Amino acid sequence: MTKLKGLLLTEGMHGMISQVEGLAKALDLDFIHEKIELNNFWKMIPPKLTPAQSFTFKNKINQNFNIVISCGRKSVIPSIYLKKIYKKKIVNIHIQDPKVSLENFDFIIVPEHDGLDGKNVLKSKGAIHYLRNEELEENINYLKPQIKKEKIITLIVGGPNKYYDFNEKEINRIFSKINDNFIIKGYQLIFIPSMRTPQRVIDYAKKYFDNNQIIITEVDKRAYLSSLKLTNYIVVTCDSTSMISEAAITGKPIYVAQMMPVRNNYRFKKFFELFKSLNIIKDLENSLEKWNYDKLNETDKISEYIKKQINNYDFS
Repeated sequence: MTKLKGLLLTEGMHGMISQVEGLAKALDLDFIHEKIELNNFWKMIPPKLTPAQSFTFKNKINQNFNIVISCGRKSVIPSIYLKKIYKKKIVNIHIQDPKVSLENFDFIIVPEHDGLDGKNVLKSKGAIHYLRNEELEENINYLKPQIKKEKIITLIVGGPNKYYDFNEKEINRIFSKINDNFIIKGYQLIFIPSMRTPQRVIDYAKKYFDNNQIIITEVDKRAYLSSLKLTNYIVVTCDSTSMISEAAITGKPIYVAQMMPVRNNYRFKKFFELFKSLNIIKDLENSLEKWNYDKLNETDKISEYIKKQINNYDFS
């Protein structure tokens, strides 16, 4: 059977790519990824005030796809435009609240903690993503030669956004807690940076931790996957609900390294409350303890529902 063709639209950020690619793979699409660039004036205009016209974005997109999966503010208008042009020849799916009429999309996928409701809204616990347990297993040996201890702690670090600034004081406090809770108790650290991690944080990690720790200094997907499989505990900085959601596929204890927000972080708080109620996360400030939870795999749950809905869809 010929695979359906997918067009993925994002701004190019890791969290967005993880979500659209995760869904595309779960739907078994033959897909390409288009990084959306808005024309200068329209970068500053919210989607609800932007016309669904091709002059608002730089990308030249030809119709050779069945399903459009978009994520992020910049991709809202291109997705609406394509649906307007090709109508029922395509299915368009948007991930995150598009901040426009929900009727512009066939499906909208949002985290449960966002509180968005609608007849075409599908809710997930946390963010959907691209990780699969099979991939973790396949990459287990990638970091094994560097492992010197039986007990492993993985620290996954995000980067500054409009809610958290990753100042030196906060980073020092997180590193100190990693040292006190884990390293002095015989754990070996695997430090995993992301696309948003400032170089200054990576450099500080190399200085702060001794040579027995594994400091990954650049984005390395295989190291990330290997660390998730090898580790006993996971610590994730609080700036990324996507990375926390990805870590939850392991079923392993996750500590969240909280930082003082620079603005109201209401949506983050709702996310943390949900994941604490599911017994997935605890704050790093807590004492070290062991716990379990059911591995979270919302991507497959969402994709199975969509597959059923489009099973007899006529794309002609």
